[in-house]
Amino acid sequence: MPKKLVNALTPLAVKNAKPGRHADGGGLQLLVKETGARSWVFRFMLKGKSRDIGLGPAAGAGAIPLARARDLADALRVKVKAGIDPLAERERDAAEALAAAQAAMVAGVTFKAVAETHIAANKESWRNAKHRQQWENTLKTYAYPVFGDLPVAEVDTPHVLKVLEPIWREVPETASRLRGRIETVLDSAKARGYRQGENPARWRGHLAQILPARTKLSRGHHKAMPYDAIPAFVEQLQGREAVAALALEFVILTAARSGEVIGATWGEVDLTKAIWTVPAERMKAGKEHRVPLSPRAVVILEQTKRLGGKYLFPGAQSGSKLSGMAMAMLLRRMKQDVTVHGFRSAFRDWAAECTGYSHEVAEMALAHTIGNAVERAYRRGDLFEKRRRLMADWGDFCAGKMQGSATVVSIRQDVA
Repeated sequence: MPKKLVNALTPLAVKNAKPGRHADGGGLQLLVKETGARSWVFRFMLKGKSRDIGLGPAAGAGAIPLARARDLADALRVKVKAGIDPLAERERDAAEALAAAQAAMVAGVTFKAVAETHIAANKESWRNAKHRQQWENTLKTYAYPVFGDLPVAEVDTPHVLKVLEPIWREVPETASRLRGRIETVLDSAKARGYRQGENPARWRGHLAQILPARTKLSRGHHKAMPYDAIPAFVEQLQGREAVAALALEFVILTAARSGEVIGATWGEVDLTKAIWTVPAERMKAGKEHRVPLSPRAVVILEQTKRLGGKYLFPGAQSGSKLSGMAMAMLLRRMKQDVTVHGFRSAFRDWAAECTGYSHEVAEMALAHTIGNAVERAYRRGDLFEKRRRLMADWGDFCAGKMQGSATVVSIRQDVA
């Protein structure tokens, strides 16, 4: 029977050992590579299988002395004798340490931090600065005060509801968009490994069971003035000298969105040709839109041009544009329970009920996307001349020159 090795190595032997494995006894081995690198290895048998576990370097920086290597091997032999696999134990400890480190990292990542990262990463792809500002403002106003500083992994349904429920009925449009933005931020957090599980801001199958659908909310639509009341209202507007009154009348005459009008600059307008060209980056559909200007719309711009400045409708401060709330506040002062956006609906109703213009002409006047992708690919024009006649008729109607639907219908039967 061969003699059992016990403490076969010496410090000098460790230093001078040639490449290969050198046993010290009890499973402790010195491993020397061709490069001269030396390390300690403990070899053990468990369940009939031989396994190696490294103990550390035997030379160089951080070298483990022979005596210390023997102590480490002794401790591992005790575990093996008890049926514990030290290699599996080490892997488990490493995994737990990694998980703890990741948990600590995730605990430090707040909802606000993820939101700001998402906005910064995506803002260049969003269609305009206003859209980016709305993202930031709605989160800053409603979400951040409630759970902005909370670890994003901990944001749950009660937190989301605490933000949405107070505004869901009062400002449904804002609340709905806010919900979608919160959902997107939480999805982004999950994709980055900061949270797990279902998204507490998702609508279908979750918040839809708690909050009423927007279609059921009484304030979910833009209130519009009946089109036959518009001539009298325009007459009232013309009795006011405020820039907001001129801007609102211009909105009505062009059937444009308020944001497109407020942000319009003189570089977009050709008064000689009576054309206002809204660049793609300021359009909801992301496509340039030419607006034919009726005679009255041109007169309004000739008036505001004398005010100076970059914008068609300047604000109170030099170089600024009209406030986004100016027209809405004007309607409130005039005791009109309608929205600025609602005048687009009034125009659409008038075009459908009182004229012979085609559906496509009226929809293009509103800068709506027409038809499917194939149809749009074949339609190269924007029906501009037909839209010019439509807007001229609309201008005459708003001025009270074409009262009575029966008369208006017969005027352009040939333009569909």
